[in-house]
Parts: sequence; structure tokens; C-alpha cells
Amino acid sequence: MSDHLILYTNPQSRGCIVRWMLEELGLSYRTEVLEYGEPMKTTEYLTINPMGKVPTLVHGERIITEASAICVYLAEVFPEAELAPMNDDERANFYRWMFFAAGPMESAIVNKYIFGEEAGADKQLMLGYGSYQLALDTLSKVIKSGPYILGERFTAADVYIGAQLEWGLQFGTIEKRIEFQEYVECLSKREAFQRAHALDKALIEEVNEV
Repeated sequence: MSDHLILYTNPQSRGCIVRWMLEELGLSYRTEVLEYGEPMKTTEYLTINPMGKVPTLVHGERIITEASAICVYLAEVFPEAELAPMNDDERANFYRWMFFAAGPMESAIVNKYIFGEEAGADKQLMLGYGSYQLALDTLSKVIKSGPYILGERFTAADVYIGAQLEWGLQFGTIEKRIEFQEYVECLSKREAFQRAHALDKALIEEVNEV
């Protein structure tokens, strides 16, 4: 299979997470920028991602969608970067926190942002995250146990969760807890993080100039 990688993204989307992951891996890839609206709904793109959204990663003949799934896939397919779990203990925590962040945590944050109020106690039993505060308190515990999600070793879990926290702190959808701020500050010093941000910033500036 070809190792050719294509990232379909928008610089103001979750595609930024995947770009950071690709930069951490040091991989060569092509970027296809799609504007929101009709460019994401063309017949051609819908054959790649029927949801008509970004990010999408095409790796040879393989198509991977959802930022968390793309990060896990890349970590496992390119193990030389050591961003995937390396033993069963790491694997348990890696999948536990990746799927917590992609499921309960993101749902709690988005629902709180959209609806503004917590669901009543009778409704919280139906929610996968219970409450916004419970989700953040749970995340706080794993961040405090750091310095990284798996302890002493940086992995794709830090890319995904770190990106979510950076975005949430920036736009006010996540409480500015000291442990979150220190964690994001630490990750933001990584060269791959800075390269990825510079690339997306340049794309945003390019679009604004048009």
C-alpha cells in the first residue's frame, strides 16, 4: 500500500489536531483545505467522507475520519515515533482516556456551551458524562497525575487531549483550572505543536487575504 498521506482539513477545525499529530510523526503529507459549506458537500468529497466534514485522512486506499480515530491510527501504523502504547498497562490507559476525551468529555463541553445549563439530576443518568463538572473533575485527576496522560511518556493521547484543552481554554468552554493551563503550556513548547500552529495560522491569513 502507498504511504502517501492526504489531510483534508480547515485551519479552523479539528483538523488542527491531526496536523499536530502528523507533525509529531514527522511524516510527509499533502494538505487539501476545504471551506465550510458547499466545498465540503461536493459529490467528490462525500464519497470520501459521507458526513461532509473535516478532518479526513486518506492513507493510500484507506480512509480514516474522526480526529481521535486518526490519531490512534497514525500512532499504531507508524510505531517508530513511539506515540502509541508500548505495553498492556499503557494500552489500557491510552484507550481509556482517548475514548473518554472523544466521548464523555467532548459531549459535556459542547452541550454546556450550546445549552448553557446542566441537565437536571434525573436526566444526568441518561448522559454518558453525567455532568460537565464531573467530566472536568475526572480529567483534572488524570492531568494532575502527569506530566502526561500515560505518566512520564508523551503519546498521541496528549496530542488529542491537549488540543481539546487548548481550544477550550482559548474560547472559554473549559474552566481555566491551573492544572489544565500548566499542561497546555508544557505541550505548547513542543516543536511539532509550534510547526502545526504556524502552518494553520498561515492558512488562515491566506484565506483572509483573498
